[in-house]
Amino acid sequence: MAADPKAAVSASGSADGPGLNSQQPSSADIDTNWDECVETFDSMDLREDLLRGIYAFGFEKPSAIQQRAVKPVLMGRDVIAQAQSGTGKTATFAISILQSIDTSIRECQALVLAPTRELALQIRKVLVSLGDFVETLQVHACVGGTAVREDIAKLRNGVHVVVGTPGRVYDMINRRALKMSYVKLFVLDEADEMLSRGFKEQIYDVFKFLPEKVQCALFSATMPLEVLEVTNKFMREPVRILVKRDELTLEGIKQFYVAVEREDWKLDTLCDLYETLTITQAIIYCNTRRKVDWLTEQMTKRDFTVSAMHGDMDQRERDVIMKEFRSGSSRVLITTDLLARGIDVQQVSLVINYDLPTNRENYIHRIGRSGRFGRKGVAINFVTQGDLQYMKDIEVFYNTQIEEMPSDVADLI
Repeated sequence: MAADPKAAVSASGSADGPGLNSQQPSSADIDTNWDECVETFDSMDLREDLLRGIYAFGFEKPSAIQQRAVKPVLMGRDVIAQAQSGTGKTATFAISILQSIDTSIRECQALVLAPTRELALQIRKVLVSLGDFVETLQVHACVGGTAVREDIAKLRNGVHVVVGTPGRVYDMINRRALKMSYVKLFVLDEADEMLSRGFKEQIYDVFKFLPEKVQCALFSATMPLEVLEVTNKFMREPVRILVKRDELTLEGIKQFYVAVEREDWKLDTLCDLYETLTITQAIIYCNTRRKVDWLTEQMTKRDFTVSAMHGDMDQRERDVIMKEFRSGSSRVLITTDLLARGIDVQQVSLVINYDLPTNRENYIHRIGRSGRFGRKGVAINFVTQGDLQYMKDIEVFYNTQIEEMPSDVADLI
């Protein structure tokens, strides 16, 4: 690990500096360097109380990423793990964390950072559920939009695991409420998002407070090359468990497109599909918060029941909407890419891209909301004339086929 993370930042250029954007070989040149599989939870040498929690959670057999990644994390190795959306990445690092903490010490021993509050809260939920039989376990979510004073009190009282968003976690470290000296394991979920764009500086700010020998684990469904370049700055000979991009097209998810001549015809197309949407639960993606509000208003005017969620809403409102959607009392959710990553709503088997995502990586994150963990799903893309080339690019990028939507699409859901 770089002794001085600040030096590592300057070594890699500024946040968007030349170090990160220089031309490198394609990601096909980066290979997995770890093939060992542990095929059952029983043979992972896990503590008894954790095993009980895993089986009580409903897991029977580890998924492919769990079979490969739990062991190297437990061995103390730095790990970069890439696997498809919905294949159990969260449980992979949750199991590793719960196995490695010592609950007799009331100190933070594992720190998990995620890009959104919703995802952080969901990760906390998985940790608490899997750790249901681990006595005295304390897991705290440190996210924006909640009372700072409560966070400080909870952290000073002592917790074993902190899951949070970078801004709030950094604030808690600065206020000396969150002590880093006992942290053994640092996990970045949705690492590609966390190490690119706006988060990278915040990650380094947190990282420089961590013990020099901290173990790092990165998880994501997509791992662009520039992110792998950044990892050289702070990981020691990481185990790389990567799936090739053409294996990333989510098996079991049928992908269709609807050719829409003009942008303003998309609304009618969506209304025609509404009955199909409510057979199951559906998520509709728009590229901007304004478009989410507009579409929600238009659908409501036409007496269609929909709910909406985006980053401009306050946390309480977002929590209520998410709760209603998870419980099934709301069936159609219109949202931005805020919800593209990691949010697992079991019943979602239909995703509609009202707008194609602005970057190709998010395509796989969005359609991965349906068909999670081997369940079947359908993705429907609304495509205008101007989108056709971009859709073809997505097909080539993921080595997949997006076919014209058949008239009997309701039978496929």
